[in-house]
Amino acid sequence: MALSEQYLTEDLHPIDIVEHIAEVQEWDFDRIADDQIAMAIEGQWRTYSITLAWSHYDETLRLICTFEMEPPQDRIPALYEGLNAINDQCWAGAFSYWAKQRLMVYKYGLVLSGGQTASPEQIDTMITAAVLSAERYYPAIQLMVWAEKSPHDALQIAMAEAYGRA
Repeated sequence: MALSEQYLTEDLHPIDIVEHIAEVQEWDFDRIADDQIAMAIEGQWRTYSITLAWSHYDETLRLICTFEMEPPQDRIPALYEGLNAINDQCWAGAFSYWAKQRLMVYKYGLVLSGGQTASPEQIDTMITAAVLSAERYYPAIQLMVWAEKSPHDALQIAMAEAYGRA
């Protein structure tokens, strides 16, 4: 049964849908407020903190996926250059580095203007895309920051999406 089939007759708040997905996936989560939820999702490289928040003002479901990073000060310019290159490859969402909080951040917003509702599949895709993007680029970011590789060289390790079957 598709995730959305159980919601066909209901008009649920987007964060209620996220909470249901987190329960089904058995992710650790905390419903911070009516309009916000935080989760911890285990990846191959690390555990990612994901927060989704609903903004009534601009009718947007915002996703932020973070992980800690404390690059040496002299590697910050290479990191920013690398993030520009990474963002050129991302069609949905974007990475940034929040130096004050020492966090690498992947952000995405799903605009639902005009009273539209998000389907569970859309929300699940948002979360999956965030984790997959973080997993894909994490090794390259590490190479830029700690192995002092150029962004061009470091991005050669970023795994492309697999298509088809082996």
